[in-house]
Amino acid sequence: MPFQFQNSPLSRTAPPWGRALLGMLCGLVLALVFFAPASWLSPALAAASHNRLQLLDTRGTVWNGSAQLVLAGGLGSRDRAELPGRMQWKLRPAWSGLTIGINAPCCTPETLQARLRLGWDSQQVHVANATSQWPAIMLAGLGTPWNTVQAQGKLVLTTQTLSLQWFKGRLAMQGNAQLQALDMSSRLSTTRPMGSYQLLLTGGTVPTLALSTLSGKLMLTGNGSWVGSRFRFSGLASVEPELMGGFMNLLNIIGRRQGAQSIITLG
Repeated sequence: MPFQFQNSPLSRTAPPWGRALLGMLCGLVLALVFFAPASWLSPALAAASHNRLQLLDTRGTVWNGSAQLVLAGGLGSRDRAELPGRMQWKLRPAWSGLTIGINAPCCTPETLQARLRLGWDSQQVHVANATSQWPAIMLAGLGTPWNTVQAQGKLVLTTQTLSLQWFKGRLAMQGNAQLQALDMSSRLSTTRPMGSYQLLLTGGTVPTLALSTLSGKLMLTGNGSWVGSRFRFSGLASVEPELMGGFMNLLNIIGRRQGAQSIITLG
C-alpha cells in the first residue's frame, strides 16, 4: 500500500478571509511607504542637525513635499530665521540609499541634487555641481554670535565634485565647495558695505577651509582643517586705524581684540 501524507494545517488552503486580511496588511504597508506624510521628516531632520534645521508647515509626502525651512540656534535657543518662501523636495529610492532634489524659488536657479548612501557604520553624500544664492540674514537664526552680528548681504554657494563621508565618526571629503559672501554689512558697523569675502572648502586626506577677502575695508583672512571629527580654525580681522570708529563693536564680538585687529579662533 503506497504511503500517504496526512493532511496538516500547513498544507490546507488558507480560508478566504485569511487571504483578504493578508492583502489588506500588504496594502497598508505599501500605503505607509509610498504615502507617508511629509511631517515624518521634521523630527528626523531636527535630530540629525541638533535642532538647527527645522521643517515647519509641511505639506505632501515624504517623497514629494514642501515646507518652510527654518534655521535655529539649537536646543533651548529661541533664535530662528525662516527662508523666504517654501522649499520643495523630491526623494527617490536608489541602490543602498536615496537621491534627493531640492528647490527653493528664492535661492536655487536650478534643482540642487544629491545622492545619499547608507552603510552599517558609514554614510556618504555626493553633491551634484551647482550654484545657489542665499540671504545672509538667515544666519541670525543660528544664535550666538550671528544673532548679534545680524549679517546682511548675499551668500553664493558653488559645489564641484563634492563628496562627504562619515565613517565611525570621522569625516572624509573629496572635491570642493566655495561660499562667497558679497556686499556684507552688519548692524554692529556703520560702514556699509564692509566688504566681500570667500570661504573655500577643499577635500583631501585632511579637508581644509580658507578664508580670504575679495574687497572691502574690513580685511578677513584665516585657515582651518578637520582632524578626524574635530575642526580647528585661526583667523584675523583687521581694519586701518583711521577706520576703527566704524568697526570697533564688530571687532570686539567676532574675536579677541588686539588694537585694530581681532584674532579669531575655533576649536
